[in-house]
Amino acid sequence: MNEQASPEITLYTSAVCAYCVAAKNFLRSKGLEWTEVRIDTDPEERARMVARAGRTSVPQIFVGKVHVGGYDDMMALHRAGGFEPLLVGKGA
Repeated sequence: MNEQASPEITLYTSAVCAYCVAAKNFLRSKGLEWTEVRIDTDPEERARMVARAGRTSVPQIFVGKVHVGGYDDMMALHRAGGFEPLLVGKGA
């Protein structure tokens, strides 16, 4: 049986952001990879993030097409048992 590919994880971040570092450390602890989009160096990416997430703060985290939210949102979802199911494509 073929294992289903995990949806892509996208993190919108900025350079000086403790929550961005915490989010990356959490994902790293799970053995996950992600695509990091720096919005502090690219105004077009910032606009894209705001349009996609409806928020201006960082990090903004997506698993596939699912907007998880920020670091606190991701941790709350993880504690509730809702983060890991996203990784197997159930929300992508």
